[in-house]
Amino acid sequence: MADLIFADAELAALYDGMNPGRDDVDFYMPMVMAAGSVLDVGCGTGAMLHDARKAGHRGRLCGLDPAPGMLAQARRRTDIEWVLGDLSSAAWAAEFDLVVMTGHAFQVFVEDEELRSALAAIRAALSDHGRFAFETRNPLIRAWEAWDSEERPAADGPDGAKVRMSRQVTAPFDGRVVSFTHTFRSEAWDRPRVSHSTLRFLGKAELDAALAEAGLAVEAQFGDWDRSPFTDASPEIITIARSA
Repeated sequence: MADLIFADAELAALYDGMNPGRDDVDFYMPMVMAAGSVLDVGCGTGAMLHDARKAGHRGRLCGLDPAPGMLAQARRRTDIEWVLGDLSSAAWAAEFDLVVMTGHAFQVFVEDEELRSALAAIRAALSDHGRFAFETRNPLIRAWEAWDSEERPAADGPDGAKVRMSRQVTAPFDGRVVSFTHTFRSEAWDRPRVSHSTLRFLGKAELDAALAEAGLAVEAQFGDWDRSPFTDASPEIITIARSA
């Protein structure tokens, strides 16, 4: 089941406004534009695929997301294929030149079996020369320690009132996962809306092993959006993989 932040239509409509100028989308966009067929897993509001079509992409663009609120936003553009569901419900076979996951969506695979199943489905969806591009936060940097004080831009709600969001860790890193809440507040609302989330933090060695087990070989890895090499001090593990 999708977290409230993504499932609720009103909250989903705030997402792009609260996440402007995304470096991950800028990083992946040249790969999207160069690929004849693209699957965006956890596509959210569909912003990246919208931009690709607007920029002249003429091939197949497909967005997959389990959250109805997000897909309601994505479906504003009808010349892209939108699928409500997750990788466990999809059955693509060698259909995509690029499978991409943005916004740290890869970290939603909390359990080992979820991760194995997702990677198997991604490998199956890739064409012979296809690539899988995604990122996950480097656990050594402990990004969650700054989440409680993180500020996001306020966004205009459907009634015109400003909506503000705060994040709070509810269960600190246990060696695998971090649990936290997003709380949305508006003067127009009777009470805040709270979304509960859990993300998994995989280290590089564990990540590479999971990819190898799924039959995916690492082609390149970067530590940040400027394409700098990965080190233990890097905030991200940005990976481009192919079928082994």
